[in-house]
Amino acid sequence: MQLEGRVRELLATVPNSGLLWKLLGLAQWAQGKDALASLQRASELMPDDAEAHGNLGNAFRGAGQLEKAVASHRRAISRKPGYAESHNNLGSALLDLGRTDEAIASFRRALTIEPDFALAHANLGNALTLENHPDEAEASCRRALELDPRLAAAVVQLAEIAAARGCFDEAEEWLKGAIAIEPDMPEAWAGLARLRKMKVTDADWLTQAQRIAGQRLPPRREVPLRYALGKYFDDVGEYTLAFENYRRANELSNRARPEHGLAQLSHGVDRIIHTHTREWLNRSSADSNPSARPVFIVGMPRSGTTLAEQILASHADVYGAGELDFWSKAAAAYGNERSESAEPGEIGKLAKRYLALLSGLSSDSLRVVDKMPGNFMYLGLIRAALPGAHIIHMQRDPIDTCLSIYFHDFGGAHPYAGDLNDLAAYYAEYARLMDHWRATLPSGALLDLPYEELVKDPESWSRRMVEFIGLPWDPNCMEFHRTRRTVNTHSKWQARQKVSTSSVGRWRNYERFLGPLLPLAGASRG
Repeated sequence: MQLEGRVRELLATVPNSGLLWKLLGLAQWAQGKDALASLQRASELMPDDAEAHGNLGNAFRGAGQLEKAVASHRRAISRKPGYAESHNNLGSALLDLGRTDEAIASFRRALTIEPDFALAHANLGNALTLENHPDEAEASCRRALELDPRLAAAVVQLAEIAAARGCFDEAEEWLKGAIAIEPDMPEAWAGLARLRKMKVTDADWLTQAQRIAGQRLPPRREVPLRYALGKYFDDVGEYTLAFENYRRANELSNRARPEHGLAQLSHGVDRIIHTHTREWLNRSSADSNPSARPVFIVGMPRSGTTLAEQILASHADVYGAGELDFWSKAAAAYGNERSESAEPGEIGKLAKRYLALLSGLSSDSLRVVDKMPGNFMYLGLIRAALPGAHIIHMQRDPIDTCLSIYFHDFGGAHPYAGDLNDLAAYYAEYARLMDHWRATLPSGALLDLPYEELVKDPESWSRRMVEFIGLPWDPNCMEFHRTRRTVNTHSKWQARQKVSTSSVGRWRNYERFLGPLLPLAGASRG
């Protein structure tokens, strides 16, 4: 406070000193105060000062204004291309926005400039984990700890990697180690709640989590604790308190999420339905690849896609590849309008590139599962390129699905996730598009798999899935919870548990809070 007061006295005499405004902003930042106005003024007065723009970028990120954070860090880099810290901070903001490929490039650039930058190694590990490269991620985090043994962020990331591998005891030890380094670290306390079902006997955890959440935290650091507190209260049956914390988490998250354009989404679905007709599919399949290796599991997030993948990946002849972003990028590159009149050979090139990607992941498995839920948007393009592919569509009660999305931290990946009205609208567009695919794709191309039936009668539906993808039955599919593989989704703990019907009809515990979702209760299934 003494520094802040002294700087203000000097600013009264020299009000246009960019250096003084920067010092004031940094003093405010160190105290957890809002430093945006001061740091913005500093960057205006010192437009060529890379550090001023970098500081402003950090403040924007702390306030959840991620696009502005990205712009500020890019300005810093334009003034000082070799500024490793800004490359690293740019990567963090991009990662918050869900732009993982760009984030990885930024972290790597930071490390090219400064190879011993411990935090950049840890951040790269985080991004590589999200991209399902656990071995590389672990190497990055361990390198970070070699450089800085007290870097708690790297320790937390090693816990996430251990949890993704199903090593929950190891993950818990890593998190406790992070807390020993940084006792009030929100991410570490939040991580503990994700490793198992919480109980009323976890009162010590609750006390600490509530105490830390009550501090003046930047939104991006309070968010994981609020989701964790929501999970605790949901686990112990305190549904009002659970929803209050989940609502707070989403209100904070929405500050950083990109705006969700409902009109743009509806227009996009209209365009897909208009362009991807049976006639288009017949024309575009001329240079397709008949490979039967690809298996797609699609649907809404939190609809059971991870469970279905885990069951199939337990088969001796199946490799679970996780969530691949190939088709979203392919669709963006080719464009829906362009795909209507695609040049000869384009669809075939797509198929060839995708099959090469699968071969790089597993060279010998007869089937490779891509469980990116959002691929439901691109089933026309997928079918045109790969008519021999197997498409499994997971369906779950609409309100249970939307509530589960609302209760999970997706960062910037799903802009609609934090608002119940947006969730209802998104679900309606998803259902409309799936109706189109059922009417357009050839008979037998799609298996609709109801989540509720799968958990009620897992063996019958697991056998049906295995038969659908053209393989003989493997009893290991019923021991999926024992399968050793990396599960890098929000369901990493659930995927290691036996099938349970406990989440069926879960939404009724929260019915009084779910007004915008209630009309979905009558949504029909295909």
